[in-house]
Amino acid sequence: MALQSKHKVNTAFSMSSMTDIIFLLLIFFMLTSSFITPSGLPVNLPSSESSDIIMQEVTVTVTKDLKYSVNDRIVSREEIKGELTSLLEGKKGQVVLHIDKEVPVEYLVEIGGIAALLEANVSIATRPYQ
Repeated sequence: MALQSKHKVNTAFSMSSMTDIIFLLLIFFMLTSSFITPSGLPVNLPSSESSDIIMQEVTVTVTKDLKYSVNDRIVSREEIKGELTSLLEGKKGQVVLHIDKEVPVEYLVEIGGIAALLEANVSIATRPYQ
């Protein structure tokens, strides 16, 4: 006489719910990472009336002690043109300037001029009035 249990245990593991969760997490991190403003060097941004969040392609940061970084990579003042040229090569990009409010305007104009020569749109990062 063969004895069999009435309730068979299904040993298969369903991955469909796991893939849904991973897909939703992937979308969440992709969307939120585009709103984070990368800045390798700490800067005190000036304030303005309108402080819109824009999608950043290239970020140039200048601190009050005149340290430069391009996309979180610390560079010298002479290397900025080469870095921007290689990052914007063959496309019309967006350059966001994160410049400390204590930095003289001549440095802002210099970097903005380099980006304009490379036919990039130039924006200055600010923080809203509080």
